[in-house]
Amino acid sequence: MTAPSGHLPALAAAVLQPGFVGTTPPPWVCRWLGEGLGSVVLFARNVVDTAQVAALTATLRAERPDVIVAIDEEAGDVTRIESVRGSSRPGNFALGAVDDPELTEAVARDLGVELAGAGVTLDYAPDADVNSNPANPVIGVRSFGADPALVARHTAAWVRGLQAGGVAACAKHFPGHGDTRVDSHHDLPRITADRDRLDAVELAPFRAAVAAGVQAVMTGHLLVPALDPQLPATLSQRILGGLLRDEMGFSGVVVTDAVEMRAVADRYGFAGAAVRALAAGADAICVGGERADEQSARELADAIVAAVVSGELPEERLAEAAKRVGQLAAWTVAARSERSTGARGSTDVGLVAARRAVRVTVAAAGTGGGTPALPLTRAAHVVEFEPPRNIAIGAETPWGLGVPMGELLPGTSAVRYAQHDVPTDPGAGAGNRPLVLVVRDLHRHEWMRAAVQRALAARPDAVVVELGVPELVTGAVHLATHGATRASGRAAAEVLTGVR
Repeated sequence: MTAPSGHLPALAAAVLQPGFVGTTPPPWVCRWLGEGLGSVVLFARNVVDTAQVAALTATLRAERPDVIVAIDEEAGDVTRIESVRGSSRPGNFALGAVDDPELTEAVARDLGVELAGAGVTLDYAPDADVNSNPANPVIGVRSFGADPALVARHTAAWVRGLQAGGVAACAKHFPGHGDTRVDSHHDLPRITADRDRLDAVELAPFRAAVAAGVQAVMTGHLLVPALDPQLPATLSQRILGGLLRDEMGFSGVVVTDAVEMRAVADRYGFAGAAVRALAAGADAICVGGERADEQSARELADAIVAAVVSGELPEERLAEAAKRVGQLAAWTVAARSERSTGARGSTDVGLVAARRAVRVTVAAAGTGGGTPALPLTRAAHVVEFEPPRNIAIGAETPWGLGVPMGELLPGTSAVRYAQHDVPTDPGAGAGNRPLVLVVRDLHRHEWMRAAVQRALAARPDAVVVELGVPELVTGAVHLATHGATRASGRAAAEVLTGVR
C-alpha cells in the first residue's frame, strides 16, 4: 500500500473489514495484515468445514496475532459456517416461538464455542430487528419476532451466550430494519415511525443488547426521518453519535453493513459511503460480500486517506475509530484465552430447540375436506415451492423436507418448483401417496399461494409445512417450523413421521 501521509495508510487499513475469495487467505490479505489491516470477514465462499476455517484463521494470525476474524453467522437461515449442509441450529424466529431465554442463550453459547474453536472472534449476530412488518423481504425469520419485549429479552440472551462462548456479538441492523418493505441490498428503506414508536419498538432490543454488554453494533442502511430526515443511519452523526453513543451509552465498535450495498453506494458512491460513515461515527467498514478483491479494499483505503488530507474526515475521528477496533481486538484475544474449551456437548441443543419450535395447527372439522392422519406411515411425496433468492440468506445453503423425510420414510420422493415452472396440479406426482406441500413465507408470494390452493383443491388431505413466517395458515393440517434450517427440517420430518 502506498499513500502520501505517514501513518494514515495504517489507520485507514485498521478500520476496514474486507472479505476475500478462497478457502485460504490470498497474498494481498496477508500483506495488508502486516501493514495495518485489523480485520477480515468470512462468507460461505471461504468455508468448507470448521477444520479448514481453523487452518485459515491460523494463517491469518501468523501475520497478525490479534486480527479480528468476523463472520456473518446467524445460526439460522443465514449461515456461513454450515452453508454446505444448512444450520444444525434453529434461527431467531424459532427461538422466539419457544420463548425460553435460557435456551436461546444455550444455543448462542454452543455456536460461540464452535466459532471460537475455528478461530472466529466476531460474529455479525444477533439480528435484533423487530419483524413488525410481515411483508418484510429481508428480515422475516431472521428476527426473534414481532413483539419488541420478546425480541429484547432474546437479543440480550443471545449476546450473553455468544460472548460466553468466546466470540464478540454484533447486534444489527441499527436502528431497526424490521418495519420495511425494501431490501437495503437493492434500495434505501424508509422507516416512517415517529420517535415514540421507535423507542417502544425498534430501539428496545438494541438497548437490551447494550445493557447485556454487546461488543459491536452494525448499522442499517435505513432512512429514519424521525431521527435524521436527510441521511441514512450508516451515514448519520445524529443516529450513530447522538443516539447510539450519547443517549444509549454504547462504547463498543460500530460496524457498517456492507458499503457496497445499493442503499448507500448508489447515492453516495462506494468509497464516498465509507468516508461519510467514518465521519458520522462508524468505526469499522464492512466490505466484501460482493466486492471482495484488493482493488476494492485499496479504493476504500485511498479514499479514507484522501479524505483526511482534504479535511473531509478529521484525523482525530479516524484515529478514534482505529482505537476502538484495537480495543475490540484486545477483547477477542482475552476472550480466546479465557473461553470455555472443548467440543460441543453430546446433547444437540440445536435440534432440541428446533423440535420445541414446531407448531401444528389442525383445521376445524369439516373445513378441510379431508384430514391427513399423523404420523405418516407410508412413503410420501414432498412438493417444495422455492421463493426468489434472498441475498442475505444466499442461494448456496440447502433447505427443505425432501432429504429428512427420505431418511425417516424410505421411498419418499421430492420435487421442487420455482415460480416459472409450477405445473397446473403441483401435487399430481403423489398418486395415492401422502402429499406434503412445503412453503416459505406463503403470505408474501401470490404465485405460491395459488399453487398451494390448486394442490389442496385436488388433495385436501395434503399437509402444509411452512418453513418461513407462518402469517398465513392453510390446509387441514399445518406445521410451522419458524425457519428453514437443517435442524428445523429434521424436526418437522420427525413430527410428520413420528420417527426420531
